[in-house]
Amino acid sequence: MENAGRGIAECIENKYPDLENISVLVVCGKGNNGGDGYVVARHLFNKGAKIIVLSLANEKELKEDPKVNYFILKKISRLSNNNRLSLYNYKSLKDLKIFSKIDLIVDAIFGTGFNGEVRKPYSEIINWINNQKCHKISIDVPSGVNADTGEVVNIAVKANMTLTMDSKKIGLICNQGAECAGEIINIDISIPRVIETGKSVKTFLVNRNDVRVVLPKRPRNAHKHSVGKIYVIAGSPGYTGAAAMTSVSALRAGAGTVILGTPASVYPILARKLTEVMVEPLPDTSKGTLSLKAFEVISKRIDWADIIICGPGISRDNETCQLIWQIVMECKKPILIDADGLNNLSEKISILKNHLSKDIIITPHTGELSRITGITSKVIDINRVSIARKIAKQYKLTLVLKGAPTVVSDENGFVYVNSTGNPGMATAGMGDVLAGIIGGLWAQGMQRTIAAYTGVYVHGYAGEQARNNFGEKSLLASDVQNYISRSFLEIERNNIC
Repeated sequence: MENAGRGIAECIENKYPDLENISVLVVCGKGNNGGDGYVVARHLFNKGAKIIVLSLANEKELKEDPKVNYFILKKISRLSNNNRLSLYNYKSLKDLKIFSKIDLIVDAIFGTGFNGEVRKPYSEIINWINNQKCHKISIDVPSGVNADTGEVVNIAVKANMTLTMDSKKIGLICNQGAECAGEIINIDISIPRVIETGKSVKTFLVNRNDVRVVLPKRPRNAHKHSVGKIYVIAGSPGYTGAAAMTSVSALRAGAGTVILGTPASVYPILARKLTEVMVEPLPDTSKGTLSLKAFEVISKRIDWADIIICGPGISRDNETCQLIWQIVMECKKPILIDADGLNNLSEKISILKNHLSKDIIITPHTGELSRITGITSKVIDINRVSIARKIAKQYKLTLVLKGAPTVVSDENGFVYVNSTGNPGMATAGMGDVLAGIIGGLWAQGMQRTIAAYTGVYVHGYAGEQARNNFGEKSLLASDVQNYISRSFLEIERNNIC
């Protein structure tokens, strides 16, 4: 607690170097988070700031370390001969009117153990804090945010900055927690590094350096068949764009050869549209979708390919659905299943449970995962990390759960949370580009889970580059695709995490 409070105070001093001229209100709850607040108040007072502490608990409610630090602060207040350290006990909402001339509020109400609904009087206090025009800093996690999920049931502090102990909490980057946290800064509280890197740690935030060090390198004697052969099964009437974007993105990610198998009905469109991708017409139904008869041709291409990408824009036609079942049941090659490939499997999920391939990546968004598992989209969104971990272990595969943020989990329970992307990427076609990037990396020999989280990071990074030029409102999937190459260049050249 002492390390936490001192580290937070030092960070605040760095952000606000003119401490002697600002007044700070520290709002402390009755638990350890409040205890951190008392320590912060003491150190900021020692650094010259004018400190007002509002304790939301009476002295009898305080226990252990919070109680010790409260009484230390109380004694210092009595010994001080000026008005630069004041302690108040909360009695009613009317009392808050006396704190109108505050430059900074430090939120130390609830810590990482909080979950559920914020009740009165805390909800009223948090509402008052949010209505103040000054800056707000939360300790560890904004009060009202579930640190494990990021869920906010009714209200939470909307901080400009969150100073979190040692490592980021999942709730600071997921759900409403990401909106409440503001700038996130880690505070070193001297937790031994052996604990942080131990076997019990299974959730990681992916950064630029994580990706840079694993990107595949081309040998000097590389040729188009040695750096990844991909067979893409995609497309149907009205959904030719999905097939095209997936295939081109795979090449942009470094695959040497991509062959696109698509219904004969849309073959002319895609053959004219695509230059570097080889397009192959497959037997189709009367509706122009893939027919069961296509399996004979597909099975030969599966033998040729290093990996298979199956699903973008193939439709949910009944015969196409049966074709997908057969492919997944009999394919022993690494296979990435996306979009309608997953929707078709949701009709007969036992096939996915009993897959022959030892290497499968699935890339659902929340709705698609809901159809596969029967878990509601709302529950999935709230518990992105834990559900991704559970489903990947259950089906023995790598799961890419698309969203904000996208999380990748493997069958061993390791989860990788992405740190790139922006809201402008919530538009049609983005998933097709992502499937192609992951497939292109995977085909070059990367382990599937590494290929998945690397592809997700690069995809989000390209989205950030595109946003800088086009803005979020106008962002298209093709814009992101056009920035894949530049993103690889920048990630490889920049060693900064």
